[in-house]
Amino acid sequence: MYCQFIKTDRYRSHTTVIIIPNLDTNFILMQNYLPHLDLRLLPDDIEKALAEYHFGTQPQELYEPIRYILDLGGKRMRPVLTLLAYALFDDEWREHAMPAALAVEVFHNFTLLHDDIMDNAPLRRGKETVHTKWNTNIALLSGDVMLIKAYQLLLDTNSERCIELLTRFNLMATALCEGQQKDMNFETQQQVSIQDYLDMIKQKTAVLLGFCMEAGAILAGATAEIVDELGAFGVEIGIGFQLKDDYLDVYGDPSVFGKRCGGDILEAKKTYLLLYALEQANPEQKQTLEQALQDHTIADEEKIERVRNIYNELEAGKACENLSESYFEMAHQRLERMPLLPARKTPLNTYIQMLRARLK
Repeated sequence: MYCQFIKTDRYRSHTTVIIIPNLDTNFILMQNYLPHLDLRLLPDDIEKALAEYHFGTQPQELYEPIRYILDLGGKRMRPVLTLLAYALFDDEWREHAMPAALAVEVFHNFTLLHDDIMDNAPLRRGKETVHTKWNTNIALLSGDVMLIKAYQLLLDTNSERCIELLTRFNLMATALCEGQQKDMNFETQQQVSIQDYLDMIKQKTAVLLGFCMEAGAILAGATAEIVDELGAFGVEIGIGFQLKDDYLDVYGDPSVFGKRCGGDILEAKKTYLLLYALEQANPEQKQTLEQALQDHTIADEEKIERVRNIYNELEAGKACENLSESYFEMAHQRLERMPLLPARKTPLNTYIQMLRARLK
């Protein structure tokens, strides 16, 4: 017997072969699988919905930057998770969950737009940032409109539980801002522990993935208990994802990763690898590490190599990979314990395996 909120009359299982690309080895899953939900096509569905959504036209200086940053692309991981969360309970994800999926993607890009201003970043995904292409004032105002549109898209769900949806969104957005401030504080804070860092990435990155899962579940009519569990699942995925990002920034293949590796080292960013290395280093290794990070006279590649060598000696990369895997595994086990139909879990489990195995 499954949970009472599941509408079993809507379960229409089919046996389908699913081929998932973009892993080291393509694999095939034979499962009772949902009709009308193809993981390979979900990003295309999201792109189509984003392209069709009307943000506004005039003044064009206000709306062009919104379309510009959304057209830069990305993994669309957050809207995918929102749709997959809804699909745990119901087939009509396109009709009922797409507005929320767009909301989280618009909100995510709003945060990127403002992050780029705070970081004074010239490029985003290899293209000019909005504040560089236009100016800071336009970027701020366009970002404000994106936040407003995210709220409107959540209202467009017409959910009976809209107050709950918006309340959870506000809690998430506040936590995200707190995480961003902590990350900024770390730049000048002398002592930052690994736990400090994990708390920060939970707020800055992971809580949004938690909300994606919550939103999909709320719109599908899940109980508050299941919504909370899926939120925790999303947070664990988010922490694992960010730790994998830290690892790939140092050890990824630039031709696959899509950008130059070692950026965090050049910025002396307090990532898990750096904090782990500082904790584990002997006095000589610690001195070498700190000197390399603070020396602005050496070439970038030499600095990256020096720091990476210390990481290798201390097995910081392995520790980061292992911790990332542990969070993904915690999320997997949490999902397995949930009283949901196994066939309904397959798309989400498959997608999480793709995130775990990603090389970029």
